[in-house]
This record gives sequence, structure tokens and C-alpha cells, in this order.
Amino acid sequence: MKKMTGMINSDIIKPKILYYGTPVILLNTLNEDDTVNISPISSSWALGEYIILGIGLGGKAIENLERHPECVINIPDPSLWENVEKLAPHTGKYPVPDYKAKNGFTYEKDKYATSGLTPADSVTVKPTRIMECPIQIEATVKNIRVPDYSSMFAIVETQAIHVHAHSDIILDEHHIDPGKWSPLIYNFRHYYGLGHSLGKTYRAET
Repeated sequence: MKKMTGMINSDIIKPKILYYGTPVILLNTLNEDDTVNISPISSSWALGEYIILGIGLGGKAIENLERHPECVINIPDPSLWENVEKLAPHTGKYPVPDYKAKNGFTYEKDKYATSGLTPADSVTVKPTRIMECPIQIEATVKNIRVPDYSSMFAIVETQAIHVHAHSDIILDEHHIDPGKWSPLIYNFRHYYGLGHSLGKTYRAET
């Protein structure tokens, strides 16, 4: 094995965003009229059957979860990046909040029609699942917390109730085959699979 010689240089930077490579989630929540809102989010982590979500304040997703504490956490694969990007410049919040309008967001009620995705009935929760997403997790909200240090986002703790997976990625009945499953990754506002770049979001600056 060749030993590394010399020094590796680094610099202190102040990045505008810190999306350093996390899976994309399409979060389905229930609107007041029992229709479904779909929100692309890129801040989450799982521990056992609990999934923690970072959700911006002032949008439709957090409003819906505060009123109806159920959701479906849909996890797309790289083939769905264009469907995700179709949702990116839209919000289900009306009127559009000023901070969203300044970033180019427009109001869109029917997120399924906009994205070209297909609803599927859930088993327990009211929001529908997204049929095309290889993994779909029905969940209930256990806690919503707004940190003292931020007025921008909430930390939402959810508990998985049912995990749905496409048959072709299931291994030994209750495992996901990592050789057949690849999440869509949001990498500094560019979309990736577990390989080369697929495209970039409309808000990318590079």
C-alpha cells in the first residue's frame, strides 16, 4: 500500500447551505380537505423505528402535521429525480409566504398531477403513499419541537408503523437488498444516485 506523503490542504469556508449528501424524502401529509400535500425534504435520520425529520416552518407540511399527526415518508430512487424536481419550486401553502415567493416558489394544490406520481392507499394512516417510490413508510408523529436557536425549522419525531417496499428490492422477506436499492441523494443542491450526477435543482448556484 502506497503511503500518503505531504500535507493535505484545507480552508475554512462559509457555505450557504450544508446539504452534504443526504437522501431525498417525499413527505406526504394531509390537507384540511383530505387531499394530500407532497413536500420534498432532505433532512432526516433514522434510529430503529423512529425517523427524525427537519421541516421548515411556515410551509404546508408542518402546518398539516400539527393539525393531523400522520404522514408517509416516501423514499425515491435516482430514476425519480425529475419528478422530485417538478415539485421543488411549488408550495401547498396559500398565499405563498414572502420568503418562499422571494425564492421563486409558486402555489400548487395538486402535487400528484404536478409531479406525475401516483397515489396508493395506505394501510393505517390517512395520507396516501407514492406508488413509484421503492420504499414508503407510514408513520405517526410523536413530537414536534422548535429549537430555541432557530425560527426557521422544526424537529419532527415520527414512528414507523408500516414499511412498504417494492418486491424487487426485498431480500429474505424482511430485508432491503442494498445491491438493488439506491436512494436519491441531495448533494449540495445537485441530485445523485450512488454514482454520477443526474442533474441539479433549480436553486443550484454551481
